[in-house]
Amino acid sequence: MARWEPGARERLVVAAVDLFAEQGYDATTVAQIAERAGVTKSTFFRHFPDKRELLVAGQETLSRLLAEGIADAPADASPLEAVAGGLRRAATAMGPMNRELAPRLKAAVAASTELQERDALKSVGLAAAMTAALTARGLPDATAALASELGVLAFKRGYFEWSESDRGDDADPAEYLVAALEELRAASASLG
Repeated sequence: MARWEPGARERLVVAAVDLFAEQGYDATTVAQIAERAGVTKSTFFRHFPDKRELLVAGQETLSRLLAEGIADAPADASPLEAVAGGLRRAATAMGPMNRELAPRLKAAVAASTELQERDALKSVGLAAAMTAALTARGLPDATAALASELGVLAFKRGYFEWSESDRGDDADPAEYLVAALEELRAASASLG
């Protein structure tokens, strides 16, 4: 088996999601994931400390992109306009592999309490990154936290709508993320 083969991290994520969907999270071992990905167990552990962490592969990058997009928003942007800038920036990291894996990942998370907990922690991390970027723009904590939570909801809704759309590979994930944010903005306005 080749060591440090390019794309090993991505192959590990795909293998894990497929195995989680086929046989369940609890029944899937690190050895099976490594074998399916065509790498050794030691290569797996170079990329991930355990199989739970496969779910949050790319979270650091996503958090950074969301924060950068918020920071780069025009100075007069509203909190949700700044969040939309973060969502647009995050969409630049979403490609065909993300789209292909989304339905299988959603099913694997739905079937595992442990993965649901890890997914919830991922959401907390994304919200924290956006909140920090918004407070750095001078927003009050409560406003930044609310805008960030709406941003996380919009990301999740838009991501899954994008992954399930029939528009093909040319569908821009940013359109879906920002449209989901607009829907949430309208829904929150109707709360009175």
